[in-house]
Amino acid sequence: MDYQGHFESAIEALHAEKRYRVFADLERIAGQFPKALWRHDGGSREITVWCSNDYLGMGQHESVVAAMTQTARGMGTGAGGTRNISGTNHPLVELERELADLHGKEAALVFTSGFVSNEASISTIAKLLPDCLIISDELNHASMIEGVRKSGAKKQIFRHNDVAHLEELLKAAAPDRPKLVVFESVYSMDGDIAPIAEIVALAEKYNAMTYIDEVHAVGMYGPRGGGICEREGLAARLDVIEGTLAKAYGVLGGYIAGTRAMVDAVRSYAPGFIFTTALPPALAAAATASIRHLKESQAERDGQQRQAARAKAVFADADLPVMPSQTHIVPLLVGDADLCKKASDRLLERHGIYIQPINYPTVPRGTERLRITPTPLHGDALIETLRDALVETFRAVGIPFASQRPAQDERASMATPLVVAQAGG
Repeated sequence: MDYQGHFESAIEALHAEKRYRVFADLERIAGQFPKALWRHDGGSREITVWCSNDYLGMGQHESVVAAMTQTARGMGTGAGGTRNISGTNHPLVELERELADLHGKEAALVFTSGFVSNEASISTIAKLLPDCLIISDELNHASMIEGVRKSGAKKQIFRHNDVAHLEELLKAAAPDRPKLVVFESVYSMDGDIAPIAEIVALAEKYNAMTYIDEVHAVGMYGPRGGGICEREGLAARLDVIEGTLAKAYGVLGGYIAGTRAMVDAVRSYAPGFIFTTALPPALAAAATASIRHLKESQAERDGQQRQAARAKAVFADADLPVMPSQTHIVPLLVGDADLCKKASDRLLERHGIYIQPINYPTVPRGTERLRITPTPLHGDALIETLRDALVETFRAVGIPFASQRPAQDERASMATPLVVAQAGG
């Protein structure tokens, strides 16, 4: 058996499909967000990062960095093992209380990542419910899909954000059968928002539990950063709210929040929690500091909404193919994996701008894109510099502009501007 040959063939297939992923060697510069050093060919160069999920720049906020460094000095770097073996470090206890309060829930449980929290929680909840039927949005994240798969429960997929299709599936299920509706609030590749109120109403009507992933919304929406559910006054009606500490909060980890009984059941039965080393105290303290700051401060949310809206308008005025987006996500349609990679390479090498190409399987073939995430710290001058670099790159690489695409191609239409007043930041 030629083991290595199989691995090499698998990699060659990715190269042939123009979707082999190359990781840029970047070193973020504390205090100069969104600047970073790009290390390449033995040298280094300062560049601007335009695709970070550190959406508000909180990963470099003074209070967050101070909480992490002070806790590391006082308690060391690691957690010492699983919570069952080593106990729960006190900063982690405080973090879970802060998260429960954020979402108005009885309890919260922290995992080492958002992927693990989805995979472990969905699979465990469904396993604990006899003959559970999982009904899942077709565009759910890979971590949610893995949780559904590992549950072993029967699953049905409803068309993306299609509440009529969801109701068909709920209505067809036996009334007394346990049902779990799994969906996201903000879908991060397109920037659209789920019809949460309608989904919740259907779940209540047909006696189903709801599980919502708010990873691309916590910290950024709602008066205290509780996400789209908080913004729309729906948090109390969701059974399980899942989120991350690694995006808007700028640290690391994932979590769920809900009733005390549900959270305790996941804590007690989920292998992905039981057998994983706990989040270190310094990270927990940093996350708590970030959450507390964003519960009180609206400035970061307002700044992000403002700059995202400005970027969409500036790019559209330059005839760049801005895809429709209701949120802070600003996707530019490329529509070809090879051109997407070439554009990303040219932006970095020629213009000192880093935007990772988004290709299949993250998005469907034919919808390859550059996914831009403006933050409060991307000023107007940086937006204009990016616009000029994108225009030069699209021309040089041969990517069609918005006016050069078929009129029926709605994917390339100008995005709906953000309505900051209605969004509540």
